Amino acid sequence: MSASGGTKAIVAALGANLAIAASKFVAFAFSGSSSMLAEGVHSLADSGNQFLLLMGGKRAQREATPQHPFGYGRERFIYAFLVSIVLFSIGGMFAIYEGYEKISHPHDLENWYWPVGVLVFAVIAEGFSFRTAIKESNELRGRLSWAQFIRRAKAPELPVVLLEDFGALIGLVLALLGVGLAVLTGDGVWDGIGTLCIGVLLVLIALVLAAETKSLLLGEAAGLDVIRKIEEATVDGDTVTGVIHMRTLHLGPEELLIAAKIAVQHDDTAAEVAHAINAAEARIRAAVPIARVIYLEPDIYSETEAAKGPDPEATPGGPNPHAIEH
Repeated sequence: MSASGGTKAIVAALGANLAIAASKFVAFAFSGSSSMLAEGVHSLADSGNQFLLLMGGKRAQREATPQHPFGYGRERFIYAFLVSIVLFSIGGMFAIYEGYEKISHPHDLENWYWPVGVLVFAVIAEGFSFRTAIKESNELRGRLSWAQFIRRAKAPELPVVLLEDFGALIGLVLALLGVGLAVLTGDGVWDGIGTLCIGVLLVLIALVLAAETKSLLLGEAAGLDVIRKIEEATVDGDTVTGVIHMRTLHLGPEELLIAAKIAVQHDDTAAEVAHAINAAEARIRAAVPIARVIYLEPDIYSETEAAKGPDPEATPGGPNPHAIEH
């Protein structure tokens, strides 16, 4: 899967959310609807989130330094994690608090047509943003389901925008229901209930985002299809006869570290082994372009040693479940 950052989707979401946030605050000023206030804060938080994603993508492009020899690719993961915190704290918790206050102290809505009109406009704008995110995601996810795409994507931007836009559309429907029921029944409690539901929804989405970006921050291995490509490219059947064990780690969405112990012929010269390693690295980079850092350690394959299993100290994390058999 490509690790595209989905910049077009981020920019589309940013433009839509800024326009929507302004319209929601205007509607709140004229109607006093707590749903409108919560939705306005939600859109404002989303706008800040898109700005964070753009900043993370920019900072991740910095060149490696002696202090950070593997570069800054993980900055994209860090900023995506910050998005989940902002969505949870500013968006979700504020909406829950505002909903509780409105339920405890309800009041009638004034000029109800303002929030209704703004919500209809917001649904259209968010729909445009969501459509853009879906279009860009479809180019990457292949045959994966949406849940699998969000779970396995190494670039965090598109999953974040998808979940934000999806949550925003559901939140708008909840706000429309809350305002509508408050107008029809004359009871402002419904507006507070709608606001409370929006807050719970935002908290749930923030928790999903936090869990996924936490996994990326801890360090995820390459996907199984990528690992198979690496193993196939490493072995030439002549000098390199197999992969004894291998570890992969994403240094960023588009940067992969590969460390492997490879089996070579026992009677090969040092020059032949060095040539074989260089050739294997070239084949790996041709098969997996994001393989930026490759460490290959030559060894003599022994069935007796292999039967003992890998050395836990030599292979952190335990045996490699994806190692090819010999």
